[in-house]
This record gives sequence, C-alpha cells and structure tokens, in this order.
Amino acid sequence: MGSGSLDLVRGLYEALDRRDGDAMAACYAPDATFDDPAFPGLSGEQPGNMWRMLCERATDLSVELREHEADEQTGSAHWIATYTFAQTGRQVVNDVHSSFRFRDGLIVAQRDEFSFHRWSRQALGLPGLLLGWTPLLRRATQRKARAGLDAFTAARA
Repeated sequence: MGSGSLDLVRGLYEALDRRDGDAMAACYAPDATFDDPAFPGLSGEQPGNMWRMLCERATDLSVELREHEADEQTGSAHWIATYTFAQTGRQVVNDVHSSFRFRDGLIVAQRDEFSFHRWSRQALGLPGLLLGWTPLLRRATQRKARAGLDAFTAARA
C-alpha cells in the first residue's frame, strides 16, 4: 500500500468536503485527465478548474469518503456527495466510485462512475425520471456542464 497515495486520495475528498477547490487542484499532475458522466474528457488544468468551480458554487456540499485504497500507481475510492443542485434547488445524494492512476505523488488520471439516471432523477425531477436514461439528456447535461466550466475558466484568465 502506498501511504502517500492513500493520503492523497483522503486529502482530495477532505478538500472537497470543506469546498477547497485550490487544494483539490493541487492534487493533480499538470497533464492529468478526468472523466465522469457529467464532465467527460477533461485534461490539463480542466480537472482542477472543474473542482474549483464546483466548490465555489456549492452552498451545502458534504462529502463522506466511505472507503479508499491505493498503492503508488493506482487507487480507488467510494464516496457519497450530498448537495443541493443549484439549477433546480433539488437535494442530491450521489454515490460515486472513483479510480485513479498516480505519478510522482499526484493524480494523473481519474475516472468517476455513478448512475446518471439516478443522479438526473434527483437533480432534475420529472425530466430526469423520464429522460435520464437517454443519451439525449446525458449529452445536453454534458454540454451545459462544459459551457459552465469554459465560462468559469475564461473568467479566471
């Protein structure tokens, strides 16, 4: 077991729980990649900026790291995020499984997996219940998420 990597994973989610996007961004290598159902294909500074944006916009986010493991090269985590989805004011409890690759004590790749249908039912209500399983709603959500990240990044420049 890589205690440095275990501490890195724990520190990532402790920073998320306290809404410290800068501390989260510092966990990533400059060429890191990130994928999840809402933010696919992020790279470089984008993963850090995504966390900065989400932390700045969150009003009631809490994170529970249920379990995690890591060696010097790979790791995983199971965590629960509870928050109000700002666009609808609806409460979300998102159950997430993350996998990591590490290099030089930093995250070089992260892939988060969660049920998009379950998330969309909670976050969007009836439209999520009816359409959350469709690629159409997933693509629309991804476009909106990317546009928000691009606007956030441009405002920081």
